[in-house]
Amino acid sequence: MSNWSELQYDLLVLIVKRINLIEDYLSFGAVCKSWQCAATKDNFNSDLPRIPWLMLAEDEEDKDSSCRKFFSLYNGMILNKRIPKAIGKRCLESMGWLITTGKDESETSLLQPFSGVEIELPHPNTTKDYEDHEVGYPWTFFHKAVLSASPSHTSNYILAVIDGNMKFFSFWRPGDLRWTRIDNINSPYKHIHSDLVYYTEKFYAVDWSGCVLVYDVTGSSPTHTQIVASLPPHYKGDEFYILESMGSLFVVVRYGVKSRAPIREDSSRISLTPIYDDDNDGETYGTTSFGVFEVDLAAGRLRETKEVGDRALFLGANASISVQASQSPGVKPNHIYYTDDFVESYLSYKEGGGMDMGVYNIANGSFEPHYNGVSLSRVCPPIWVTLTLY
Repeated sequence: MSNWSELQYDLLVLIVKRINLIEDYLSFGAVCKSWQCAATKDNFNSDLPRIPWLMLAEDEEDKDSSCRKFFSLYNGMILNKRIPKAIGKRCLESMGWLITTGKDESETSLLQPFSGVEIELPHPNTTKDYEDHEVGYPWTFFHKAVLSASPSHTSNYILAVIDGNMKFFSFWRPGDLRWTRIDNINSPYKHIHSDLVYYTEKFYAVDWSGCVLVYDVTGSSPTHTQIVASLPPHYKGDEFYILESMGSLFVVVRYGVKSRAPIREDSSRISLTPIYDDDNDGETYGTTSFGVFEVDLAAGRLRETKEVGDRALFLGANASISVQASQSPGVKPNHIYYTDDFVESYLSYKEGGGMDMGVYNIANGSFEPHYNGVSLSRVCPPIWVTLTLY
């Protein structure tokens, strides 16, 4: 056929439904008018696996600050998207939705960045004993947010969060007027949660002591915490993540993100300006290594591994996920793609977070960059977003 614009519409639809890269989907629709007609919401296959994009920090010097830039690992493409409802807000991410919190008033919502659909969430002050558990910077009240299902597909979902100065576990269902917190009434100590994942119709969490916890919030009476596995003390690190990969749970431990003395490798990092010179004492922060552990729920233990097969892990202020590298052009198997998410460290600097990002080789412990530019912010440093158009 000499004129590709004359391809039959039904054939174009069959083609476009097989495209899993947003980059290719957008390019398909830009070819000509007939191809654009096929690249519609109804023909977008949102069930196909997606590669996360890096949403860069808001450019505060740009007159149109509503325009956010998304960086593609696949081809280095920069996608510009106006997201006015995210201006000046901190963003967490889950299933392609942003969980936004205002810098000053702490107004909170679920936001689909491409369609612009916004779902108002209860204010943080509806959490239990809010006044006793406020944080120094209001926009950091929520530490992590994870959806049980995408609001794009169903209204029957749960949004679980880690919140407050003690990193509590709370959740919200559509229609709720306030956040519901699960207290550890019978526990000898409070669990300071670090990350969450929705797995086998339950929320699993990892706390800052390396304990893996399970919460069943599907019924009318949510259960209290149950410890299902624990990390040996000598593996304890600075930050913990939990995610599903290959049908199993994994815990990832991150080292070096707390304020620490400089090491040789820090010489290549971006130089930041401490807010309080007297309190800094020449210290810095930045990832030095990761540890990866597979969770054996039956035995109640975690086993260290240097091999996650054909998977790549994406960690940061997003819901921690793994993707199949062989189906994800530009992504390397057995690597960790991470962003700068340790609020307690980066808020000690005038420029904020965004310095501590990169790609970590799980097998040999080496590092490399994933984004060569500079993108810093005190409110919303770069985060991974699994883009969906609708």
